[in-house]
Amino acid sequence: MTESEFLARADAILDKIHEQADDWFEKLDIDLDASRSGQVLTIVFNQKTHVVVNSQAPLQEMWVAAPSGGFHYKFENDRWVDTRDGTGLEENLSQIFSEITGQTLNLTL
Repeated sequence: MTESEFLARADAILDKIHEQADDWFEKLDIDLDASRSGQVLTIVFNQKTHVVVNSQAPLQEMWVAAPSGGFHYKFENDRWVDTRDGTGLEENLSQIFSEITGQTLNLTL
């Protein structure tokens, strides 16, 4: 994939995560603040727990930093998969967000 194609995919992912986080704040009354600066989306839960999702254009990867660790995802077979264990970005972020909030949150990308 070209760099511009990667950046378009990355923008779409960051936008979708941001939109869903805003919905959780408004509709589920979850204490969070989501902010985006360029290719970096930061979500702060309960004014203390940070999750950062960002793109790494040179590597064509999406990176996640969360209390449970750091994760790298590559685009393979029409989905973003963890470079270590092959699990999906959508699945992993849903689990991370659910663990932090104590509520089941299903992210859809």
